[in-house]
Amino acid sequence: MATRGRGGIDRRTLVKGAAALGASGLAGRRFGGRARAQDAVALEFWDMVWGPPEYIDTGGALVAQFNEEHPGIAAEYRSTPWANWYQTFTTAIGAGTAPDVSTGAAYQSVQFYDQGAVAPLDELIAEMESDGALDDFLPGTIDRLRFDDHQIALPWAIDIRVLYYRRDLLEAAGVEAPTTWEEFATAAEAVTGDERYGYVVSGGENGGVHHILSFLANNAGGLFTPERQANLMDERNVEALQFLADLVAAGSVHPASAGYSGDDALRAFAQGNAAMILSNPGLEGRLPEIADQIGIMTPLIGPHGDQGTVSWVNNVMLYEQSEHKEEAQQFLRWWSDNLLPLWTEGRTTQIPVRQSIADDPYFADDENMRFILENWVPVGQGTGSKAEGIFPVLNEVEGEGVLQTLAQDLLQGRDVAEAMQQAEGRLGQIVGG
Repeated sequence: MATRGRGGIDRRTLVKGAAALGASGLAGRRFGGRARAQDAVALEFWDMVWGPPEYIDTGGALVAQFNEEHPGIAAEYRSTPWANWYQTFTTAIGAGTAPDVSTGAAYQSVQFYDQGAVAPLDELIAEMESDGALDDFLPGTIDRLRFDDHQIALPWAIDIRVLYYRRDLLEAAGVEAPTTWEEFATAAEAVTGDERYGYVVSGGENGGVHHILSFLANNAGGLFTPERQANLMDERNVEALQFLADLVAAGSVHPASAGYSGDDALRAFAQGNAAMILSNPGLEGRLPEIADQIGIMTPLIGPHGDQGTVSWVNNVMLYEQSEHKEEAQQFLRWWSDNLLPLWTEGRTTQIPVRQSIADDPYFADDENMRFILENWVPVGQGTGSKAEGIFPVLNEVEGEGVLQTLAQDLLQGRDVAEAMQQAEGRLGQIVGG
C-alpha cells in the first residue's frame, strides 16, 4: 500500500530533523506574512516542527494567508524545534515573552494551564458548538483536552501507536496476521529462530513505555483510577505486563530490545530480524525498501474481548500573557479551520482530528492511513485513560522515567510483580507530589 511518498516521521526523527534544520538555518525560523500595518495587532505563533522542511514552509504560508485575510492582524510564524522545547517555553513564560498561540506536546497545555500560563478556551468552544464546528472533530478529541471543567486547548492532530508485521516473515512461518493476544504469542513463537524474533521493542527509548501503555489500554487497564490516583497494580495491568514477560521468557522478543533505540528496532524489523513492531503511522514510508511487505494488524482483541492502544491528542493553546486574546483566539480558530495543507503540502504524518480533513482524497486514497483512521483511532486512549480528561501529572509520568525503567526490567526478565510494585511506589510518589 503506497503512501505517495509521504514518508513517516516519528517524534525522535523530528528532533533529529530539527537539529539538521538548525544547521541549515531553518530551525526557529520566523515568517512574517506581509508588511505590518502601523495599527495592526501583532501576534506571535510558535509551531513545533511536526514534519520535514516542507512543513515549516507550509506553516509560514498559512500564516501569510491568514494575514492577507485579516488586515487588522499581523501574525508571525516561528517554527520551534523539539530539542529543548520544554526549556524554550518555560524560559519564555518566566521572562514574560511567551507567544500568543502555540502548538505543543499532548500534555504541555495542561501543565502550563496549571501554572497559570495558558488561558482557557471555553468561549471559543461555546462559539464552535453553536455554529456546528465541534461536530467536525473526531469523537473524544475535544473532551480529551478538558481539565477541571475547562477547555484548555484545541486539538489539531493525533499521534498513535499501531502494530505492524512483516508479511513475508509470517507467511514463511505459516501463520496469519494476529488478531488476538493468543495469536500474537503464537505468531511470535512461530517466527522465532535462526537469529530472528517475533517482536522487537525500542526499550532504550520510549518504545517500551509505548508498549506498556498500549497493552494496558488493550486490556481495559490503565495507570490511574477515575479519581486520578495511581493504580498500576490493577489485575488487568498485571495481566497485560505478564503477557510481555511471557513473550520474553519464551524467547520471542529480540534480546537486545531493552537497550534498543527506535532506529535499532526499525533496523531489526527492516533487516528481517524481527517480524512485528509497535510504531506510529507511516512506517512504510520510513522503510520504503520493504514497504510492500509491511502489513498493519487490526487492533488486537485482549483476553477479555477488549481493544485499545495509546494515543496522544496534540493541540493548540492560547497564553495568558497575550495582550490580544480576542485576536489570538480568532487566529487559533482560523488555524484549526485551515489545516489541510499541513498534510497535502507539509507532509506531516500526524492523524487529523477533523473529519472534514480525514475525508479529503489525500487520506481517502491512502489505504494505510484510512485503515488506521477507521480501526485504530477509535480505540486510542491517553496516558491517563480511566481518569477523565487530562491532568498536569501526566507530563511527569511520561517524562520521569518510571515507565521506561519498568519496561526495561520486564524486557530483561525481571519478575513481573516485583518490577510493577517498584514502579507503583514511584508512580504514587509522582502523583502524590
